[in-house]
Amino acid sequence: MQVMQILKNKGEMEVFTVAPDMKLSEVVALLSSKRIGAVIVSQDGETVDGIVSERDVVREIARRGADCLVMTASDVMTRDVKHCAPMDSTEEVMSLMTEGRFRHMPVRENGKMVGVISIGDVVKARLNELHMEKESLQGMIMGN
Repeated sequence: MQVMQILKNKGEMEVFTVAPDMKLSEVVALLSSKRIGAVIVSQDGETVDGIVSERDVVREIARRGADCLVMTASDVMTRDVKHCAPMDSTEEVMSLMTEGRFRHMPVRENGKMVGVISIGDVVKARLNELHMEKESLQGMIMGN
Protein backbone atom coordinates (compact mmCIF):
# COMPACT_ATOMS: atom_id res chain seq x y z
CA MET A 1 0.00 0.00 0.00
CA GLN A 2 1.14 3.52 -0.72
CA VAL A 3 0.87 6.72 1.29
CA MET A 4 -1.62 8.21 -1.19
CA GLN A 5 -4.03 5.39 -0.36
CA ILE A 6 -3.72 6.20 3.34
CA LEU A 7 -4.56 9.84 2.60
CA LYS A 8 -7.56 8.82 0.48
CA ASN A 9 -8.81 6.48 3.22
CA LYS A 10 -8.50 9.22 5.83
CA GLY A 11 -10.84 11.30 3.71
CA GLU A 12 -9.96 14.54 5.46
CA MET A 13 -7.00 16.10 3.70
CA GLU A 14 -6.79 19.17 5.93
CA VAL A 15 -3.33 19.90 7.24
CA PHE A 16 -3.27 21.98 10.39
CA THR A 17 -0.51 24.55 10.21
CA VAL A 18 0.55 27.32 12.55
CA ALA A 19 2.68 30.39 11.98
CA PRO A 20 6.18 30.30 13.48
CA ASP A 21 5.30 33.21 15.80
CA MET A 22 2.14 31.59 17.24
CA LYS A 23 2.29 31.31 21.04
CA LEU A 24 2.66 27.80 22.41
CA SER A 25 -0.52 28.30 24.46
CA GLU A 26 -2.42 28.78 21.17
CA VAL A 27 -0.73 25.74 19.64
CA VAL A 28 -1.80 23.65 22.64
CA ALA A 29 -5.37 24.94 22.33
CA LEU A 30 -5.41 23.94 18.63
CA LEU A 31 -4.02 20.46 19.37
CA SER A 32 -6.73 19.99 21.99
CA SER A 33 -9.65 21.39 20.01
CA LYS A 34 -8.82 19.41 16.86
CA ARG A 35 -7.87 16.28 18.82
CA ILE A 36 -4.57 15.95 16.96
CA GLY A 37 -1.06 15.12 18.12
CA ALA A 38 0.98 17.55 16.05
CA VAL A 39 0.81 20.66 13.87
CA ILE A 40 3.05 21.75 11.05
CA VAL A 41 4.87 25.04 11.53
CA SER A 42 4.76 26.88 8.22
CA GLN A 43 5.22 30.48 7.19
CA ASP A 44 3.17 30.03 4.02
CA GLY A 45 0.95 27.01 4.77
CA GLU A 46 2.59 24.95 2.02
CA THR A 47 6.17 24.37 3.10
CA VAL A 48 7.39 22.74 6.30
CA ASP A 49 9.48 24.90 8.63
CA GLY A 50 9.05 22.50 11.54
CA ILE A 51 6.57 20.48 13.56
CA VAL A 52 5.24 20.87 17.09
CA SER A 53 4.02 17.66 18.67
CA GLU A 54 2.61 16.82 22.07
CA ARG A 55 6.07 15.50 22.96
CA ASP A 56 7.65 18.88 22.17
CA VAL A 57 5.13 20.58 24.46
CA VAL A 58 5.70 18.12 27.31
CA ARG A 59 9.47 18.46 26.94
CA GLU A 60 9.28 22.25 27.24
CA ILE A 61 6.89 22.12 30.20
CA ALA A 62 9.31 19.76 31.95
CA ARG A 63 12.24 22.13 31.25
CA ARG A 64 10.63 25.51 31.88
CA GLY A 65 7.26 24.92 33.52
CA ALA A 66 4.15 26.81 32.48
CA ASP A 67 6.28 29.81 31.50
CA CYS A 68 6.99 28.06 28.21
CA LEU A 69 3.42 28.70 27.08
CA VAL A 70 4.40 32.24 26.06
CA MET A 71 7.16 30.91 23.80
CA THR A 72 6.49 30.65 20.07
CA ALA A 73 6.01 27.60 17.89
CA SER A 74 9.41 28.22 16.28
CA ASP A 75 11.05 28.23 19.73
CA VAL A 76 9.96 24.68 20.50
CA MET A 77 9.42 23.04 17.11
CA THR A 78 11.37 20.09 15.80
CA ARG A 79 13.30 21.52 12.86
CA ASP A 80 14.61 18.39 11.15
CA VAL A 81 11.28 17.07 9.90
CA LYS A 82 11.28 13.88 7.87
CA HIS A 83 8.69 13.69 5.13
CA CYS A 84 7.39 11.17 2.65
CA ALA A 85 5.84 11.22 -0.81
CA PRO A 86 2.45 9.89 -1.93
CA MET A 87 4.11 7.02 -3.80
CA ASP A 88 6.11 5.79 -0.77
CA SER A 89 5.08 2.43 0.66
CA THR A 90 3.63 1.88 4.12
CA GLU A 91 6.59 -0.36 4.92
CA GLU A 92 9.09 2.41 4.12
CA VAL A 93 7.18 4.99 6.13
CA MET A 94 6.61 2.67 9.09
CA SER A 95 10.32 1.88 9.17
CA LEU A 96 11.30 5.58 9.08
CA MET A 97 8.84 6.49 11.83
CA THR A 98 9.90 3.60 14.04
CA GLU A 99 13.63 4.20 13.61
CA GLY A 100 13.26 7.96 14.08
CA ARG A 101 10.88 7.57 17.02
CA PHE A 102 8.34 10.08 15.71
CA ARG A 103 4.62 9.71 15.15
CA HIS A 104 3.68 12.29 12.52
CA MET A 105 5.02 12.80 9.02
CA PRO A 106 4.15 15.41 6.41
CA VAL A 107 3.44 14.13 2.91
CA ARG A 108 4.96 16.31 0.20
CA GLU A 109 4.50 16.31 -3.54
CA ASN A 110 6.32 18.72 -5.84
CA GLY A 111 7.64 20.61 -2.82
CA LYS A 112 4.17 21.22 -1.35
CA MET A 113 2.50 19.60 1.61
CA VAL A 114 -0.47 17.48 0.57
CA GLY A 115 -1.21 15.82 3.90
CA VAL A 116 0.06 14.51 7.20
CA ILE A 117 0.00 10.89 8.31
CA SER A 118 0.43 9.45 11.76
CA ILE A 119 1.87 6.14 12.85
CA GLY A 120 -1.71 5.17 13.72
CA ASP A 121 -2.77 5.79 10.12
CA VAL A 122 0.11 3.66 8.86
CA VAL A 123 -0.54 0.80 11.29
CA LYS A 124 -4.25 0.81 10.45
CA ALA A 125 -3.46 0.68 6.72
CA ARG A 126 -0.96 -2.12 7.21
CA LEU A 127 -3.41 -4.15 9.32
CA ASN A 128 -6.08 -3.74 6.63
CA GLU A 129 -3.57 -4.86 4.02
CA LEU A 130 -2.63 -7.94 6.07
CA HIS A 131 -6.30 -8.78 6.62
CA MET A 132 -6.96 -8.68 2.87
CA GLU A 133 -3.92 -10.88 2.21
CA LYS A 134 -5.12 -13.35 4.83
CA GLU A 135 -8.60 -13.48 3.30
CA SER A 136 -7.09 -14.03 -0.15
CA LEU A 137 -4.85 -16.84 1.03
CA GLN A 138 -7.71 -18.51 2.90
CA GLY A 139 -9.82 -18.28 -0.24
CA MET A 140 -7.06 -19.89 -2.30
CA ILE A 141 -6.62 -22.70 0.23
CA MET A 142 -10.36 -23.35 0.41
CA GLY A 143 -10.63 -23.27 -3.39
CA ASN A 144 -12.80 -20.14 -3.53
